[in-house]
Amino acid sequence: MLITSERPAATRPTLTTTVAKEYVHRAALSEVFLTGWNKVGPDTFTVSAQWPRSHSFYVPEHGMHDPLLLCETVRQTFPLLTHVAYNVPFGYQLSWSRFQFAVNPQALRMERTPADLQIHAVFSDIRYHKQLPAMMTMHLEVVRNDSLVAMVSTRFGCHSPAVYQRMRAGRSDVAEIFAGAPQPPEPVSRSSVGRLRKQDIVLSPTEERRRWQLRVDTSHPVLFDHAVDHIPGMLLLEAVRQACNATQPLGRSTMPISMDISFNRYVEFGEPCWIEAEAVDTAEASAERRTIRVNALQGGVFAFNGTAEVMDIAAL
Repeated sequence: MLITSERPAATRPTLTTTVAKEYVHRAALSEVFLTGWNKVGPDTFTVSAQWPRSHSFYVPEHGMHDPLLLCETVRQTFPLLTHVAYNVPFGYQLSWSRFQFAVNPQALRMERTPADLQIHAVFSDIRYHKQLPAMMTMHLEVVRNDSLVAMVSTRFGCHSPAVYQRMRAGRSDVAEIFAGAPQPPEPVSRSSVGRLRKQDIVLSPTEERRRWQLRVDTSHPVLFDHAVDHIPGMLLLEAVRQACNATQPLGRSTMPISMDISFNRYVEFGEPCWIEAEAVDTAEASAERRTIRVNALQGGVFAFNGTAEVMDIAAL
């Protein structure tokens, strides 16, 4: 006689899934890196995440996870927590004001399994409007296997549909603006920015050294996972990374180990945006480690100002 019984609870596997894609403002489930969250104190949370061993855009190189995968993971963290912990409704727009990170390169080394992360997030300097946050600062520590991966700080705004419409001054028709985005110009060479696919290159050459036109390809499946009415912040961070690479001697591979970016205004589709880069002399500068200043200029105004510290892969 065959007798079946339910598996004892102690032997059941722990089941893991991603958070709902709507919480992180993504259309594709495959682009969701967060797997859960918990509140651990007033304005203090723990978020879990997993990085894949392979990704079409955040490409692992030299046995290391891409630091910009960290940036996208953080970008997903603040909409998740504003929605689930602070009751910000869907339809509100979030906008970066400041973004800073510094990574421990050794903790980015790939292993034989995906990287499971714990993100410890603390919110501060919260400004409320009608019982909902209008501006917040978030400090994060990202940990992997009890080792610190990165320290991150970001400040961002939460805008109701009515406020956002006023801010955008007639530019809030997402479908029309996105459909009307111009075709991207020709890219710089693949080798100059360390990208193998033309689609992934976000800089176009100009006649001036260390000055490029921002290249915006709205068909990109990761950078433009869904329609938007302005150029997204992750594309701008990629422009910083590629500008840093383009300032290096050809053939030298570098990794951004820190960035400090101030976002001053939205970058629009309808007019050229110019990316400028120059080396910065610092006490820590060396042949293996250097700081690059990167600015974006659109319509005669600085859209963002930033610095990035890069390190030679060979030195890691």
